[in-house]
Amino acid sequence: MTIKGKACIAGAYEHPTRKAPDKTVAQLHAECAKGVLADAGLTLQDVDAYYCAGDAPGLGANSMVDYLGLKIRHLDNTDTGGSAYLIHVSHAAQAIAAGKCDVALITLAGRPRSEGSSGVNPRNVTAVTPDVPWEMPYGPVTVNMYALAAARHMYEYGTTSEQLAWIKVAAAAHAQHNPNAMLREVVTVQDVLNSPMISDPLRKLDCCVVSDGGGALLVVRPEIARSLKRPVINVLGAGETIKGQNGGKVDLTWSGAAISGPIAFRESGIKPSDIQYASIYDSFTITVLMQLEDLGFCKKGEGGKFVADGNLISGIGKLPFNTDGGGLCNNHPANRGGITKVIEAVRQLRGEAHPKVQVPNCTLALAQGTGGLLGSRHGSATLIMERE
Repeated sequence: MTIKGKACIAGAYEHPTRKAPDKTVAQLHAECAKGVLADAGLTLQDVDAYYCAGDAPGLGANSMVDYLGLKIRHLDNTDTGGSAYLIHVSHAAQAIAAGKCDVALITLAGRPRSEGSSGVNPRNVTAVTPDVPWEMPYGPVTVNMYALAAARHMYEYGTTSEQLAWIKVAAAAHAQHNPNAMLREVVTVQDVLNSPMISDPLRKLDCCVVSDGGGALLVVRPEIARSLKRPVINVLGAGETIKGQNGGKVDLTWSGAAISGPIAFRESGIKPSDIQYASIYDSFTITVLMQLEDLGFCKKGEGGKFVADGNLISGIGKLPFNTDGGGLCNNHPANRGGITKVIEAVRQLRGEAHPKVQVPNCTLALAQGTGGLLGSRHGSATLIMERE
């Protein structure tokens, strides 16, 4: 089922907190719900569908629908990590197109910073996770599984640490204008290269922040969106996939974006060269570089050259990215920060990004999410949006 022109994003809200030791995860979800409804000009009574992922407490939607006092006729608990909330937008648009609902509320919240989570902690797995007996003896953690992909990309294509550093430089250039960003200090390539090595070849400044917080989105019927006092943001296309180990035929140089991206572009009827702004999931600098290649913004192996010399900086480069500072500088709540990619894309399309980073006359934007581990298996989701 095509979703082009069938649904709109009518509300987008990012929780301002980056540390919430005095709040529960359910409270953060509720505050995000309140914020997004106010942004759109709707009420809880208008909501007839609810979407969340594994960050939601209890039994996910079972718990949160009751906590929020919702009366719904459609729900989705899909969880693919950092790509989950982009998939939720796509699934909500499909549900609206199928007549299953009219107003879908999507909320994310988490407290990983308060709970002491980091990418160097052992992975959260159980005995029934299929990969346990084969991978756990080698001690994989999040950061070293991304470092594997970075090392292989460098080996295959000559990508350098200096090139990866430019991604952090661009994120920091944008974050300085975001009062809520965790890291607002402008950095240089040399600053990144001088930061401590965490997992070779990734250094501290190649890694995202860990924050509390959350966000929310409202996906609605087009006629509802046009009745509200907000710019109408159409969902043009979406793609989703899972990239796994392929029965042992492992290639660490590409991500699931190589599959989800072309699906989204075909559905939307536009090309990568048409995109004016890109929100790219940035758990690590290598995550950005590989997704840019796989989405078709440059050829495979040329990502290093593409991101160098400020090409991702708004007002300077050809493809402004993550103008809120992204996961590298702004926030990364609940290890499912993909929702923030959609939120900043909506801001850009509405013309509501910070004036210093707003892309002039932005009408076409892309959001890309990756959830899981580039070094083994991960979900990927791509959204393409347009201001009407």
